[in-house]
Amino acid sequence: MTDLVLHEHVTGPRGERVLVRRSSRRRRTVSITRRDGDLVVAVPATFSARQERDWVTKMVDQLVRKESRKTPRRRSDAGLEKMAREVSEAYLGGRARPSSVTWSTRQNQRWGSCTPTDGTIRLSHQLQDMPDYVVRSVMMHELVHLLVLDHGKEFRELMALYPQAQKAQGFLDGVSWAKNLLPGELEGDLEGPPEQAAPDGPSQPALPSQSSQPE
Repeated sequence: MTDLVLHEHVTGPRGERVLVRRSSRRRRTVSITRRDGDLVVAVPATFSARQERDWVTKMVDQLVRKESRKTPRRRSDAGLEKMAREVSEAYLGGRARPSSVTWSTRQNQRWGSCTPTDGTIRLSHQLQDMPDYVVRSVMMHELVHLLVLDHGKEFRELMALYPQAQKAQGFLDGVSWAKNLLPGELEGDLEGPPEQAAPDGPSQPALPSQSSQPE
């Protein structure tokens, strides 16, 4: 029997319907997969109602755990402000003190930007899932710009205080390359009056089923 039957006692992690398919070809395996917005649990046709209920619950819980491991924890604006303080204190003696640090969905051509006149820093949402050392490097870049407007010798000397700056730049260049964009320095990231802004630089750039075996 292969008809899908709605399981009324369990829903998916986002409210999805859970459909059960009993299969005469299955003997000891149970699987769960996403299909057209629903969760489909395939169980042996010989399962009792209790076995079906127990295994449906177990498989949905297993799916939730698996997907939570795959989904990176989203960083908040408050987390960015904390990071800015940590980076400034560790590498700049706490001299760079932004008035606000936020994520921005408008930063599609830059990894980050700052406005020295009001001390605001914005990081591109595209950094959300990148390694921590990469996000901190971009943060360091913008913090240095609160102290130095251009990308001259003083800027480079301060940026070199962050030990993973070159590694992070290589990572970002790789991301840009993968997106078929030109790799380049983190330039063009100052916003403010024309006399304070640095010249613009180069532009930046169905769940497989899982199976278990009843014990």
